[in-house]
Amino acid sequence: MYSAIARNKRNTWFILTAFVLFLGAIGVLAGWLAGNNWWITAAVLIFAAGYATVQYFAADREALAMAGAVEVDAATAPRYYRLVENLCISTGTPMPRLYVVDDPSPNAFATGRKPEEASITVTTGLFELLTDRELEGVLAHELAHIRNYDIRVSLIVFGLVVAIGIIADMVMRVAFFGGRRSGGGNNQMQVVFLIFGVVAAIVAPLLAGGVQAAISRQREYLADATGALTTRDPDGLASALAKLADNSRPLARTNTSMAHLWIANPLRPAGFSRMFATHPPIPDRIERLQTMGGRF
Repeated sequence: MYSAIARNKRNTWFILTAFVLFLGAIGVLAGWLAGNNWWITAAVLIFAAGYATVQYFAADREALAMAGAVEVDAATAPRYYRLVENLCISTGTPMPRLYVVDDPSPNAFATGRKPEEASITVTTGLFELLTDRELEGVLAHELAHIRNYDIRVSLIVFGLVVAIGIIADMVMRVAFFGGRRSGGGNNQMQVVFLIFGVVAAIVAPLLAGGVQAAISRQREYLADATGALTTRDPDGLASALAKLADNSRPLARTNTSMAHLWIANPLRPAGFSRMFATHPPIPDRIERLQTMGGRF
């Protein structure tokens, strides 16, 4: 677990640095295409650094707002609070803030920058579907994300995936309106701008999906294993995952930018989207947990 924590902390700064450099390269290219207007490059770099900083501190609240999460406590959700509190006591983890999303689709996610500022969110559908044993397995899985600092990496990826979508839209607008302002005397530059904008709009979502998939899949396996070791009951989480698979349905409020945060895929699966799936197949996760269960 300690190596995973160290790796996640390194990955956080690596991703942030790569994001700023990637946007800087886009800014250089945009400035060159605009006729060596390097103020565009400077503006993009300032935006990249500022946005990365803001997202580092604010992305958790943004994710909770996008999910429609409502905070609860021991009085309003005693079953939920008791299970999480017991897990925190047994692992020495700070008690996270607890949230609930009113949605029949069973799912859960954890977010935050560090264990002291973390939160766990579950849907009402999860409460209705799972037994206490199964719910404890799911909550131990989410607490494992917190303990392993997966939440920090996931949060950064969420914020930067949102940024990629914004940037793609901005590039398309600059390409279109910039090309129009260039006038009929510079048709070649207009075509270059439009091609650049179209390519950016197509590549950006694919890049975002690839980053989400690469970072998320192994984290889920690790959180499954860590959570199972916490409860000493891998079969409880395996049973919960089987129910999630059998009762899978898309969430009413979700977004592709935060799909990797949830314990199970919250989106309706489509043929092409499977290439960038943010979650490993549930049957594979169940098989690994059952193998662990045979060793206890």
